[in-house]
Amino acid sequence: MAGYKILLDCDPGLDDALALLLAHGDPNIDLVGVTTVGGNVGLDRTTKNALELREYLRFPTVPVAAGADRPISGETRSAEHVHGTGGLGSVVLPPATLPLSETSAVDFIIETVRALPGAIDLVATGPLTNIALALQKEPAIARWVRSFTIMGGSYTRGNATVAAEFNIYADPEAARIVFAADWQVVMIGLDLTLQAQANSTVINRLRQLGKLADDLIVPLATFYVDPTMPDWDGQAVHDVCAVAYVARPDLFTVQPARVDVETAGEFTTGMTVVDFDPPIANALVATELNVSGFWAYVESVYARVAREHTVPQPSAEVPGSDQPTAGENPAAGHAS
Repeated sequence: MAGYKILLDCDPGLDDALALLLAHGDPNIDLVGVTTVGGNVGLDRTTKNALELREYLRFPTVPVAAGADRPISGETRSAEHVHGTGGLGSVVLPPATLPLSETSAVDFIIETVRALPGAIDLVATGPLTNIALALQKEPAIARWVRSFTIMGGSYTRGNATVAAEFNIYADPEAARIVFAADWQVVMIGLDLTLQAQANSTVINRLRQLGKLADDLIVPLATFYVDPTMPDWDGQAVHDVCAVAYVARPDLFTVQPARVDVETAGEFTTGMTVVDFDPPIANALVATELNVSGFWAYVESVYARVAREHTVPQPSAEVPGSDQPTAGENPAAGHAS
């Protein structure tokens, strides 16, 4: 029986797809739902990617619900220059045939957490819009979750700007709401995730996993190359770290901290201001990764899925055949 019930709010996304693969493949994780948000690419594409990954990776009974297509305030930003116009780099998956949930992402988050108080590990690997809207509608979710982990922020420098990491920069107001809520946020930020690089040694090991690696894992993990780094030796798998933290917290060093989000700075909008010596902490901030242990864990899970992928897939249906098809999105916009 799985030890962790993860609800993954994401914006697939190269590394979101690899995070979904980990959440699905770890036998100690029960992936109870996937909610999508606009971020790396627009909501239509992040939702399309989630639906296609659900069928390709074979977790057809897991609901996928679409959420916010724009931030709570400010301009809509994307990271297509990193993830490609479709979001999954060079990967093209078969079209999805199973339906999108009729429930909006916000309501799905609230209803799932309410139904299983103290049992859900909520993980967010995209902009925090859906989470903030859910908190505004039902603040009690902050007390009902078992844990809340994000990939986002930094206590040194950003990647979207000098000051801001992309997921926070994409919706600073949502991030402010989330960090101010009545829970402890586990912040898996850039300072940690940049330690998890799929370098040439890692990629050579992953290539041994066969067709799934050739068609999905390796293309996702090698698509982006930073032209500003002449000694580049690997794309960081940022979002994988957030899922890994839930199942394997022993691989991470974290410190209590106070995290506030800058929402009005001329040059610092989206910056996470981290105080490691606060009177009252509102977060645990990851600072160090057991890199060899992390990759041993991730590779073992990916190998398990790769073995299963060699077995023909049985036909499956998700409940609710009257739900909209993959091309419809009843939850676009600020769903509530």
